Amino acid sequence: MSKTRVYQLAKEFGMHAKEFLEELKDLGYNLKSHMSSLEEEEVKTIKEYFEEKLNENKKEKVVEEKKELPKKEETKKEKKVEHKKSKKNEKKKHFEHKKENKINKEIKEEEEIKEIKITKSELKLDILANKLGKGQNDIIKAFFMKGKVLRPGQTLTEEQAEEIAMMFNALLEITEEVKEEKIEKGSEKNDPEEILKERWNKIYKENEDKLIERAPVVTIMGHVDHGKTTLLDNIRNTRVAEKEAGGITQSIGAYQVNYEGKKITFIDTPGHEAFTEMRARGAQATDIVVLIIAADDGVMPQTIEAYNHAKNANVPIIVAINKIDKPNANVDLTKQQMVAKLNLIPEDWGGDTITVPISAKAGQGIDELLEMILLVAEMQEIKCYPEGLARGVIIESKLDKFLGPVATTIVKDGKLKVGDYFVAGSTFGKVRRMIDPSGKNVKMAGPSDPVQILGFEEVPDMHSILYGVKTLHEAKEYVEKKKALEEKVVQKRHIRLEDALRMMKEDGEQKTLNIILKADTFGSLEALKNAIAKLENPEIELQVIHGGIGAITKSDVMLATASDAVILGFRVKADSSAVKYAEHENIQIKRYDIIFNLIDDLKKALQGMLEPEEKEEITGSGEVKQVFKIKKVGNIAGIQLKEGYVERDGGVRLYRQGKLVYDGKIESLRHYKDEVKRIDAPKECGIKILNFDDINEGDEMEFYKYIQVERTLEFGKKEEN
Repeated sequence: MSKTRVYQLAKEFGMHAKEFLEELKDLGYNLKSHMSSLEEEEVKTIKEYFEEKLNENKKEKVVEEKKELPKKEETKKEKKVEHKKSKKNEKKKHFEHKKENKINKEIKEEEEIKEIKITKSELKLDILANKLGKGQNDIIKAFFMKGKVLRPGQTLTEEQAEEIAMMFNALLEITEEVKEEKIEKGSEKNDPEEILKERWNKIYKENEDKLIERAPVVTIMGHVDHGKTTLLDNIRNTRVAEKEAGGITQSIGAYQVNYEGKKITFIDTPGHEAFTEMRARGAQATDIVVLIIAADDGVMPQTIEAYNHAKNANVPIIVAINKIDKPNANVDLTKQQMVAKLNLIPEDWGGDTITVPISAKAGQGIDELLEMILLVAEMQEIKCYPEGLARGVIIESKLDKFLGPVATTIVKDGKLKVGDYFVAGSTFGKVRRMIDPSGKNVKMAGPSDPVQILGFEEVPDMHSILYGVKTLHEAKEYVEKKKALEEKVVQKRHIRLEDALRMMKEDGEQKTLNIILKADTFGSLEALKNAIAKLENPEIELQVIHGGIGAITKSDVMLATASDAVILGFRVKADSSAVKYAEHENIQIKRYDIIFNLIDDLKKALQGMLEPEEKEEITGSGEVKQVFKIKKVGNIAGIQLKEGYVERDGGVRLYRQGKLVYDGKIESLRHYKDEVKRIDAPKECGIKILNFDDINEGDEMEFYKYIQVERTLEFGKKEEN
């Protein structure tokens, strides 16, 4: 028997999926979500009911229109209407008794309902449990029975808190913090960008009834060669909105499609690094992520990494299983890997992850994917404030030799017009010209519209937030304050292993120490994960938010910045770009070559006994160009220094294909025949490693030294704004 989904039936009656689901619940149908299936007989019964409901509304209109007719005619018509109404009432009887029972239950429950007030800062499981007069374990068990996992002391979302309250017959009122007024008074001392954020928060609160639905902004992510570009190209070439003959298509990093009368904006980003950097800077550009997995390849390391970035950003994920037209495609195996490696259960397997099989090359399944994007957007109720000055996110910026500083912006709220003044990061400007994805000049851009803006004084930071302001004076004043603040600002200090004890002392509630783990092999990674899982502390939980194989990259540091995590590496190197970015963002990277040392440091951190060590400083790196074998001396590596410098008294790590081979000391450092103390890049040099001769051409060397650092980690010191 064929089955019909709830959202498909809602579409048939021209109703919102959420509203239709509520109607069905009133009629006694206990359905899980808009993706739930209905049997043929149920569909028939529901259709009869809604058709009669529509007919009844039409007939009532006719009766109202004919009220002016003579009374005799009116009574005849009324009798006919009454006769038909009685027939309809008989058919509704099997619905009505269910509805009455439900109402009676609700009346009984309402008599026992408690009213509880809670502030946003108190949205934690232990605090809510106390207010409800329940134990945390009772709530955790009740949630576990529903297939949801909670942790003791966990910070809750408003939806989770309300769901818990309803389970225990309580009505929850979430109130704002009283401290908010103080922020407004002292706002001159704060970051001017924070003042604009506060202003927008106020606009949202005061104009809730004026908020409207906004077109979703979608990012496609996944492993290399799984078809991201092909899918984007297929959608862009076949469905770009308002395509004109002879129009010049211009790549501005984003474009918009029109499907079934509704718009969808796609961000054409280079990868999940940019996606996470947006998140790290507080610029939530994306509403929905489409995670693409090739059916012939399955879940790969970059798929897992992309998923962890999307999960950390807390946006809904749709999985597109691509390349289903290939002979070796295996959709079921791909779904099994989704469950095992990503913990994503497809909705047709009883989960809540929408999964769409597609062929980006052949164009198969694209319509269904776009339909699912619109459906998820409808269920998420993505809102915006459509009036007034604009707010948007800069997704790309560059210095064009003809146009000057330009940036691609996706407008999130308000209207951006030619002639408007704006600020973005530490720069400002006036909109001189706006270009849409088809290369046309536009005078105005509304919510979710991607446009390239000309008129910046300087190239803005990528992923900064653009705010429309009223006057040039306001824009200049903003930038002056911002630049003055940037000169004085003390960089945000992220969490370090040494801070575990301080975390435990704060508030007395359970905290989470986020860890990003990189290892040389899958075996090492699993062993480390298992060892970390066994470390227990009632006040602090260790959570591995991402684990991967290979070198520590800039992408890992971005994820650590966004999630406030420490990075632990086992027998792997850190890219020079990752090290520099970690220093800039104040992210701790700790590397080990013995599992015991890594676990021991974590144990000491949990016990508050981890002492700050000597600070390791990477001084430079180079590549082995040639190996000289000298009798009675050993192997000398001929090195081409790539960056930084090498010192004879320093340490050296040898990597082969990204994996650590040896970590030791330098025995001899020569420049031609001379023994030297230091050599700087890009010079060449000869290095003899102490007690080690297994050196091959193409190996990479990393040079480092330890510098003595006094303990200046201010455990009780507050961050400066």
